[in-house]
Order: sequence, then C-alpha cells, then structure tokens
Amino acid sequence: MSDQLVAALEAGGTKMVAALASGPSDILIRERIETTSPDETIAKLVGFFSKAAVDYGAPAVLAVGTFGPADLDPKSANYGMITSTPKPGWSLTDLLGPLRKAMGGVPAVFETDVNAALLGEVQWGAARGLRDAVYFTIGTGIGGGLMVNGDLVHGAGHPEMGHMRVTRHPDDSFEGVCSYHRDCLEGLASGPALEKRWNLAAEDIPKDHPAWEIEAYYLAQACLNVLAVAPPRRVILGGGVMHQTQLFALVQKKLAELGRGYFDLGDLEPFVVPPQLGDDAGLLGCVALGQRLLKSQAMTGQTTGS
Repeated sequence: MSDQLVAALEAGGTKMVAALASGPSDILIRERIETTSPDETIAKLVGFFSKAAVDYGAPAVLAVGTFGPADLDPKSANYGMITSTPKPGWSLTDLLGPLRKAMGGVPAVFETDVNAALLGEVQWGAARGLRDAVYFTIGTGIGGGLMVNGDLVHGAGHPEMGHMRVTRHPDDSFEGVCSYHRDCLEGLASGPALEKRWNLAAEDIPKDHPAWEIEAYYLAQACLNVLAVAPPRRVILGGGVMHQTQLFALVQKKLAELGRGYFDLGDLEPFVVPPQLGDDAGLLGCVALGQRLLKSQAMTGQTTGS
C-alpha cells in the first residue's frame, strides 16, 4: 500500500472518472465510466479499482467528489449516499459504501464534485496559495464550491449555488429549465438553458451572439452574490459552457458594472478565471481531498477512516 496513493473518483451525472494517483504528474491509471444505472455503474467502478489495486498497489485512501444532492455528514446514517437527485434512478443510492467495502475499508472522504474541483485548484491550480476562493461549474447543471479561510464550506447540507435567485436580464423572457425553480441561476444559465433558449448547443453559438451578453449577466450576478456573503480572492468558472473563453472578460466586466465600485475585487487580476487544471480539476481535487484526510489522520494518530 502506498502511503499517498489515492483512489480518486469524480462522480458526475453524465460520467464518472476514476483514477489511482498521487498528484497531477502522477496519475497511474484512469478510466471514464458512463453514469448509467447505479448497479451497473458501481459494479464497473468496483471492477476498475479492484484491478487497479492489483496492478499498481492498494491505495491508502478513497476520495469521492460527487454530483448531488448528497449526504456529506460522516455522522449521518446516510453518509456517502446520493440523496434527492433529479438524476433518474439515483435517489437514495449508496455510492461510497460499496466502493469502500471493495477496498477493504480504507479511510474515505465524500465531498461534492465542485468542492473537490475547488480544492484541486487551490492545491495545484488557479487559486494556489489562496485561502478564500469560489469555484462554479457551468455545464449540464450549475454547482458551486466555496472555501473560506482555508476550509471548504458546509452547513446543514452543502451549498447549492446553482439554485440561487438572479434578476432577469431586461431582454430575456425565457421561462427557465430548472425542474424545481424554473428561472434560478441553473434554470437560466446552464448548458440546457442555452440550448433550449437559442435552439443551439453552447459550442455552436457564435462568439458575437447576444446569448453571451445575457449569459455573462447571470454569471456575474452569481459572482456578486458570493462576494456579498463570503468574499473570495478569486472566482474560478469551469464546466463545458466556459469553454467559450470570450465569457471570462464579459463576466468580469459585468461584475464590475453590477458591483458599482462597492465590492473589493482584491489585488488579483484577473479576478474571474478559468480552472488551471482544466477538466481534471475535479479528479485532482479528489486526490487533494484524500491527501488532506491522510494528513489529518496522521496528525491525530487515527488509523481508520470515517
């Protein structure tokens, strides 16, 4: 067993990415597994990690960054479960338990995928060295992770930044696609919202299309809302929609306009940035989560996981 080898799983609603790794330059093996039914998907994950442990050595820790909602409280009877997700068939699915059992009960940590991505960027990427930062992923859905004074933020549950309320753009009458709230941030600014509003996938919308001014308006409001509650030193915007790189300057400009000089954007330029780790931010964030757990246990003398 490697002292720092992490069984890392970025668990998304469309795909799962599993790996054995100890850092960005040491990913021993990785595999993409489509997110189908819970039974089929988990069986494939168990098979991957079981074979990887034989081929490369048993990991010291298991770290999962998952789509949600999910139960992240180690004291809860439902810890490690996907809870009331709209993903068909996945509500009340125990994701962590079967994986940990297959690995012989190694120490484990269970987090949101966006908090994992944020930690990855703090450890190795665009927020390296910062203790206050936020990460939004804008894709099929919208999620957000927040770090304050070096700690990932939780509460009675976990942040659901994609469902914050935003003010409509004056030129936007689109009803929204969120099945719960219609016109929340996710309902107005996610990939499916763009596609339904404009009848084009995000990657097919021209760079000079008015869609992007409206999109930037909503994303800037999300950044402003976080600034008002827990001021970060950097905002990282990831996910498929943000592959439209012209959005970063638009969002930063809109943020300055909406803030009207009241909010301190700090001395970091630019303030709104893409993930330096790209699409690996979530996976590498899981590696960072696992290493953080091992370090914490070493300091307290623990030998077993949560």
